[in-house]
Amino acid sequence: MRVAVIAVGRLKQGPERELADRYFERFEEAGRKLGFRELGIHEIPESRARDAQTRMAEEAAAISAHIPDKAILVALDERGQNLDSTVFARHLARWRDEGAGHTIFMIGGADGLSPELRRKAKLAIAFGSATWPHQMVRVMLLEQLYRAATILAGHPYHRA
Repeated sequence: MRVAVIAVGRLKQGPERELADRYFERFEEAGRKLGFRELGIHEIPESRARDAQTRMAEEAAAISAHIPDKAILVALDERGQNLDSTVFARHLARWRDEGAGHTIFMIGGADGLSPELRRKAKLAIAFGSATWPHQMVRVMLLEQLYRAATILAGHPYHRA
């Protein structure tokens, strides 16, 4: 199964980029052994539209252009479920075992994801009830993907 993160906004050089790169590389290495082929990152420019609805619609169109047919969509949204790491890992394993070709994690911009994309998502997850900047959400998601791979591999990184 291919895994991809489609995120509105760019990670600039700095600590967030370094952490994201670290977890990206760790997941790539651990995930290959578990049947997760390639981790893609697609950065979508933030819309410059004046109103939130238009910004979300423009960003949704750009995100949608990167979504393959029959992909499992996961929305990162503050209204989503708070999953523990083990449950998150089980979702990934189940989708992989069911033969899903792609699982796509979507991170919206400052206004969030469009209602249309949220409706299409098989799962919506949140990292707590706080609102997080998209850069931090990307780092936390990549860390959770790596943690999920270690849980599925029985590696001691996750000590629950």
